[in-house]
Amino acid sequence: MSDSSSPRTTQVRVPLAAAPHGGALLRSLTGLLARWLPRQRWFAGKGRPLSGLSLTSATELLPCSAAGTTPGLLHLLIRARQSPASGTHVPPAGDCYQLLLGVRRGLPPSLAPALVGRPSEGPLRGASVYEALHDPRLAGLLLERLRSPGRLGTLNFDRAPGASIPSGLTARLLTSEQSNSSVIYGDSLILKLFRRVSPGINPDLELPMALAAARCSRVPAPSAWFEAVWPGTVTEPLTLGVLAPFLPGSTDGWQLALQYLGRRADFTSAAHGLGRATAEVHTTLAAALPTSVMGRAQLEQAATGMTDRLAEAAAAVPALRPYRAGLRRSFEALADFARRGGTCPVQRLHGDLHLGQVLLTPDPRGRGTHWSVIDFEGEPARPLSDRRRPGPPVRDIAGMLRSFDYAAAQHRASGSWVEGWSRASRTAYCRGYAEASGHDPMDQPELLRAHETDKAVYEVLYEARHRPAWLHVPMAAIRRLAAAPD
Repeated sequence: MSDSSSPRTTQVRVPLAAAPHGGALLRSLTGLLARWLPRQRWFAGKGRPLSGLSLTSATELLPCSAAGTTPGLLHLLIRARQSPASGTHVPPAGDCYQLLLGVRRGLPPSLAPALVGRPSEGPLRGASVYEALHDPRLAGLLLERLRSPGRLGTLNFDRAPGASIPSGLTARLLTSEQSNSSVIYGDSLILKLFRRVSPGINPDLELPMALAAARCSRVPAPSAWFEAVWPGTVTEPLTLGVLAPFLPGSTDGWQLALQYLGRRADFTSAAHGLGRATAEVHTTLAAALPTSVMGRAQLEQAATGMTDRLAEAAAAVPALRPYRAGLRRSFEALADFARRGGTCPVQRLHGDLHLGQVLLTPDPRGRGTHWSVIDFEGEPARPLSDRRRPGPPVRDIAGMLRSFDYAAAQHRASGSWVEGWSRASRTAYCRGYAEASGHDPMDQPELLRAHETDKAVYEVLYEARHRPAWLHVPMAAIRRLAAAPD
């Protein structure tokens, strides 16, 4: 989908990976990257040693030379081979990471924290190689590339017809993200760059495009994107980055909930509106993309999978074991629901919906506020094929309900007031969803409870492995769900 009225980029340099010195480039960077990659927040293989790096592609967005007087910009796709951790998926060839490296003869003090290293051999010997997104000049070049669709080496830049992309906007890197990187341009655009990439369109591009085509106002429409393409191969393109409108003045749902909790304020009106926004996204996706229905066999299989995940989590987290019997009742109720003829719709989803994935923006005309849904990437740790697979809408709903509990747990007080805040927010969210969709999630308690229980079990395992200090949050839900009557 290109804008034919825009100028086309042309390939002016041979991609380094295809050039005779491509092997020398990788050799000169291997040691530097082997030390630098594991320290990055978005590196998925923390705690597992690297067994090797291989170069998939290297393209000069700006000419790179150790003797150059102006900064160079190098785009790399690197495969990192590691032994898999228990319960994780690692492709046999290793995970593929997108890197954007700046090259300068000398690095100014402001960019010193971004230094990757100085190669001692190869075509960049003696140059300062650094994380390019910290350099506003180089980050700005990406915006210019996206303004002008076309090919450069293995990279293909595309733009939505009619999208407004101003030139010369100041670039600012966000530093709070973990699994990806984002650059804000001025106060009007944001570029999300996927760090770990796989063949196939990323749902964070695919689903917002479908929603934009259906004129859904709940999701910012992509303005431009770029991908890696290898002509003549059967490999699907790799989505590398998506440019979309930035919503200035927005507050994400997590921060907003914490503000309300801090004031001991009622959140039900905001939660009700958020439920409506979720339903509008779900109903639009169901109309725009294929859907199906889970019958008895599929629901029984889903219940079995939930039971198996509970057993695996309990084996790893002893605190979960006393509650196994109570939690299994949720999954048994789902299987019984299926045997009684119950069904469940299946469609494309957000995949990782929680309060941090929604934005409340003031209406510029002073007419209230507007909820937007962002980050349709799904759970980044899961394979891309899984994240693109349709699922039951109740999975997104359960994720948001669990997020209300997580927010409430951050409040310094405890007891009935906080529990009541969370319970009232959950109820208001479901009622808002019902008003916009015609279907109340609470009308099928077997589906909702089973998916919320499955989500809480996942949270227990995650917190025990990564944030033990937070384990009490999902464990409170575990106790509630295990004690709930049939």
